[in-house]
Order: sequence, then C-alpha cells, then structure tokens
Amino acid sequence: MRFSIYRFNPETGQKPRMQAYELPDDSGAVMLLDALLLLKQQDDSLGFRRSCREGVCGSDGMNINGRNGLACITPLKDLKQPIELKPLPGVPVVRDLIVDLSQFYSAYRAVKPWVINHDPEPEIERLQSPEDRDKLDGLYECVLCACCTTACPSFWWNPDKFLGPAALLQSWRFLADSRDQATGERLDGLEDPYKLFRCHTIMNCTEACPKGLNPAKAIGHIKMMLAKRVL
Repeated sequence: MRFSIYRFNPETGQKPRMQAYELPDDSGAVMLLDALLLLKQQDDSLGFRRSCREGVCGSDGMNINGRNGLACITPLKDLKQPIELKPLPGVPVVRDLIVDLSQFYSAYRAVKPWVINHDPEPEIERLQSPEDRDKLDGLYECVLCACCTTACPSFWWNPDKFLGPAALLQSWRFLADSRDQATGERLDGLEDPYKLFRCHTIMNCTEACPKGLNPAKAIGHIKMMLAKRVL
C-alpha cells in the first residue's frame, strides 16, 4: 500500500512537502486510521489526531484523496493508491495533518448550542412528544469533526464572519427543539449578511459529512424562518 502524506513542522523552518510511505499488503490494516498508526510506528514524527477509532469523537478528520473524511471509518479497500492525505483545508496547519480549529469552535459556541428555557426547572425532565423528538434526528448526531465546514468555500473566504455548516446545523438543532424558548434571540443573532447568508447551497457540506447529515438542508430551514419573520 502506497501513501503520500503532507508533512509540515513549523519548528524546522522547512516548507511543506509530500512524503511517500509504504505498508505491506498483509499489514492487517483495514481502516485508514489502522494504516496511519502502523506508519507512525515507522516514523514517530508523523503527526495526526485520533481517539475513539469509531467515528464518534471526530478527532481524525483529514483530506483523503481530495475529499474530507474521518480516517477511522474510511476503508482502505475503497481508496485509490497512492493514498494522498492532507490536512483539512481552509484552516491553519499546526503540524502535518493536525489543524487549528479555534475558529471552528468559536463559531460553534456563538450559536449557543444548548436549550434555553426560562420556565421553572421540572423535577424530572422537560417532556417532548415523540413527533417533536423526531424532528431532531439528523441534527444531534454531529461529531464536530469539521469536515463539512472546511469543505465550504464560503468558510474559506470568510472564516471570521461566516459561521459555517457545522455551527449552523447546530443552530437549527435548537431552533427546531420544542423545549427551546429563544427562537427570536437565535434568529436575531443570525440576521447578518455573513453569519448565515454567505451560504450559497453548493452542497459541499452535505457531500463531505462522514455521518451522512445534511447541513445544507438545515441552513435552508433557518433561511425560511427568517424570511417568514419578515413577511
């Protein structure tokens, strides 16, 4: 198995480069992350993030043969060789395949990703009908891997102004929640030429999501809510 991996260490002062690696076909690696862990045994200077190995933590997001994805749930058999690995695009590179997601998490925090409810706290829980609960399917499963946001040209061009698909997906997750009482406040925060409306619905985010979610659809719902509020 042949690999070409982006290498960059700012401490050395060298320019970024692509480095070739190889693994034997009988290495036992099934997923891309398995291969990376074996390659790190060959070269312990190779930098990448990983944790759960089950597509839950979102740590090992990277650009795989030109498409963003999670290494731990990407089968090696589906990848054309040499397998080209680069850091997620549109964000600063810390080292090798490790990127700085400070701006990504800042946008996530900005949408207030929690239920805002001003009623007295119930003894057990805030009840929700099965129908209202069903509306949250496809929204809460986001693992914040940043694959969708870093695939979005609007985020590349305006990372400090456009919230990005992942944050807006979470914004809709709470706008759609029947227990939340801050709809007006949330929409006020999105009434801006950049935060929401830089999205041009090119669907890169939906194509890139390794969990099969649809941020573009969620963004469309928010735009519709804002439009109805004006009419």
